[in-house]
Amino acid sequence: MNPSSPPRKQQIPVIVLAGFLGSGKTTLLNHLLRNRAGNRIGVIVNDFGSIEIDAMTVSGQVGSTVSLGSGCLCCAVDVSELDTFLETLTRPAARLDVIVIEASGLAEPQELVRMLLASDNPHIVYGGLVEVVDAAEFDASRERHPEIDRHLAVADLVVLNKTDRVGSEEQARIRDVIASAGAPAGDAAAGGSAAAVICATYGRIDPELLFDPALRPDGEEKARQLTFEDLLLAERAEDEAGVGHGHHLHAAYESVSFTADVPMNPRRLMEFLDSRPQGLYRIKGFVDFGVGDRGNKYVLHAVGRFLRFAPQPWTRDEPRLTQLVLIGSGIDPEQLHKELADCRESATPTPEMTQDAAHERSMWGVLRYVQQPDDDA
Repeated sequence: MNPSSPPRKQQIPVIVLAGFLGSGKTTLLNHLLRNRAGNRIGVIVNDFGSIEIDAMTVSGQVGSTVSLGSGCLCCAVDVSELDTFLETLTRPAARLDVIVIEASGLAEPQELVRMLLASDNPHIVYGGLVEVVDAAEFDASRERHPEIDRHLAVADLVVLNKTDRVGSEEQARIRDVIASAGAPAGDAAAGGSAAAVICATYGRIDPELLFDPALRPDGEEKARQLTFEDLLLAERAEDEAGVGHGHHLHAAYESVSFTADVPMNPRRLMEFLDSRPQGLYRIKGFVDFGVGDRGNKYVLHAVGRFLRFAPQPWTRDEPRLTQLVLIGSGIDPEQLHKELADCRESATPTPEMTQDAAHERSMWGVLRYVQQPDDDA
């Protein structure tokens, strides 16, 4: 078995950002644009009113594109034009790393997710549905917008914003409501939201929850002028120098790093991935399946319930390792590490071992989540 490898170019994650008026969704979006970790972000909105575009007056709404500086772009579109603008933003000339769709005024969040998952665009990959809720007005928002429970039930990440205005007991109560969102009345155990829940104030979350820092292999970032973003980050670092660890943004979530020099058992790893615990938001990295496919490592991308594998050829002299990072809130890092360790093969395969029918069958579960070339057509 030698599955076809997808194009070398990395797919662009598309994140859906949702939340009702007053939740702080716009504040969070602008926070991401100011703290983009070197990424060039494309933003798709219904109108430009939600984006801070300094020293610029934009006339016209739908169908316009403006530069936000530092390589970022913003499009104002109608939902019927979403595919067209995604095509525009994913062209090599745009040179974007991440795309964020602000759901307000475009469509129901779950409808946008369905559109992304059904998209024929081979350059994008689903990056998660992020729902922002106002902790201080949570009950009032649910009363005004009963559909919020439906949104919470399908969200991959819930940002519980404005937590500086509520106490710890109220935060815990809201978390319980979020966990039971979408379950049948009176039967929370029957289902509900499996989303990770992150607390925030003023929409400030760690951007690495949503996307990785940009890596520019061509060296274009090495020799450049100091940007306004650099100055802001330096100033913020000075302000936080005396602040305790618990106040840093990354303290709001946990991460687990896992490395194995023994190949992973495909069936056991798929059992682990199929039973991901509540609160586990992202998994990224690559997997060595040993005799299952000696020619390729498998890049793993999971966000919420979404899972994708992409085989890539091992390079010459590259160490045969599995390296994964798991990110979430309220997770048990020690337990997750143990469960992943249990997914390893019992022994390192010898060079003489070749794939037989049993090894091929063991990879079927993995290959279900590999995007085939004809899927892009």
